Amino acid sequence: MAVAARAASLAREGWQGLRYRLEALTGAVLWALVVGFLLGTAVSSPENFAIGLVVGSVYALAALGLTLLYGVLRFAHFAHGDLMMLGGYLAYFALTGIVVGARRDTQLPAALESLPGATSRLGDLTFGYGLVLAALVSCAVLALLCIGLDRAIYRPLRQRRAGIVIFAVASLGVAIAARSLMLLVWGPNPRLYVEGVFPAHRFPFGVQLKSDQVFTLAVAVALAGLVYLLLFRTRLGKAMRAMADNPDLARVSGIATEGVVIRTWALGGALMAVAGVLLALQAQLNPQLGFVVLLPVFAGAILGGIGNPLGALLGALVVAVAQEASVGWELFGRQLDPTYKPGVAFVILIVMLLLRPRGLLGAKT
Repeated sequence: MAVAARAASLAREGWQGLRYRLEALTGAVLWALVVGFLLGTAVSSPENFAIGLVVGSVYALAALGLTLLYGVLRFAHFAHGDLMMLGGYLAYFALTGIVVGARRDTQLPAALESLPGATSRLGDLTFGYGLVLAALVSCAVLALLCIGLDRAIYRPLRQRRAGIVIFAVASLGVAIAARSLMLLVWGPNPRLYVEGVFPAHRFPFGVQLKSDQVFTLAVAVALAGLVYLLLFRTRLGKAMRAMADNPDLARVSGIATEGVVIRTWALGGALMAVAGVLLALQAQLNPQLGFVVLLPVFAGAILGGIGNPLGALLGALVVAVAQEASVGWELFGRQLDPTYKPGVAFVILIVMLLLRPRGLLGAKT
């Protein structure tokens, strides 16, 4: 019996060692593929690479908020994309005061664009300081809204120790409600912060970008850096990371877990609002756009390692570059249609779940 037990123990240790080596090899291969793909795209198609970085910076902000919520609350927030677009619409409402009317749009008299010089362009940007103020208003409102949703919906589910499926269904309900609210208040037609066509600027290697795109990239990088400092240089960040590692141990260690949850929702809501405004600057305000970007955001978070903030940034950038680079790909002798770009994110998501569900940076899913 002792010999058999010893043999079984050795077999288990051998299998675990083999599994760890296979995981390490898979991770090394995926890292090589990611780096090779990024370098290859930057050399062969620098403009698509640059546009992918701009779009990826917006995805990165959304994925960063998503992974923070997952790390602290341990559930996938499927309402993330729709709340992100709601943040964009809230900024639009604060800027213009426009809501849909019975026969035509109704504009409220009190709006930020009525302030002196609020719509005057800031340098080469297409918008004025009114949109910046509107974005700040949207951040505050969406942060409060997210806290209210947690108090009304998610907190009771946590107290009942509901399963992950219940949380997923609840977040889907929130997503449908947010989308319906946008359709009800602002209608189904796309809207723009600023009307008109604006020229792009030429950069080295034949890259053409608008000033708004450069602004988007700069804001996203700056906010990502601030979130990194918050997580790794402040007491709140230490408490959030403690809850992400072990909520029960954090609670018995004296951390006010409910306070951390509230602050996490506030931070996540603010990031969603900024991401929604920046996305609308690149595309347009559309109630359906939140659902469209949800898959790339999830794919980016899982590719980098959901629950890992740095991984979310990396994964979102890779997914966005892959989507933009796919426009020039050929499949069965035909150039891939741009409408299939969301499918690229879906393929990346499936491959990562099959080969390395922990993600590139090793976070567990």
